[in-house]
Amino acid sequence: MAVRQRAVTTLPNLMRSLRKGSPKAAPNQPLPSLRYTDTGFTVNGVQYEGSLLCIGNLLLSWTPKKFSEITPNCLSIFQLVRPIPEILILGCGRYIEPVNPELRQFIRSTGMKLEAIDSHAPSKRNAASTYNILNEEGRIVAAALLPYGVSS
Repeated sequence: MAVRQRAVTTLPNLMRSLRKGSPKAAPNQPLPSLRYTDTGFTVNGVQYEGSLLCIGNLLLSWTPKKFSEITPNCLSIFQLVRPIPEILILGCGRYIEPVNPELRQFIRSTGMKLEAIDSHAPSKRNAASTYNILNEEGRIVAAALLPYGVSS
């Protein structure tokens, strides 16, 4: 049985890690391998409840509980992160949702491309598998993910 925990980072620790530069994995630290559950995620065998924000090896608990709560403010960390990920994978929950123009413009203003995908679609492309593949290719990628059980 896997340990359940929340992905939490204090602001001082987060700021220190962002100042150090790239969120790339240390050589002895594996990249996250994401899997969905109905209420959260399993990352490298550890279960996390709720929404998750992933930037390289950094995992953060994320406040939005449903797609309509995703705003530029809850993605403002991307105004601080360097280097900027080339793409943001937005895991929409159970269904792909249209991204409002204000949010799309904010993401574009950071220099990232946006890919909005449903959180889990068996035997199809989904946010977790897309994130995993891009990470394995060594690309700088981020994911903002709602659990699969979420639908607006």
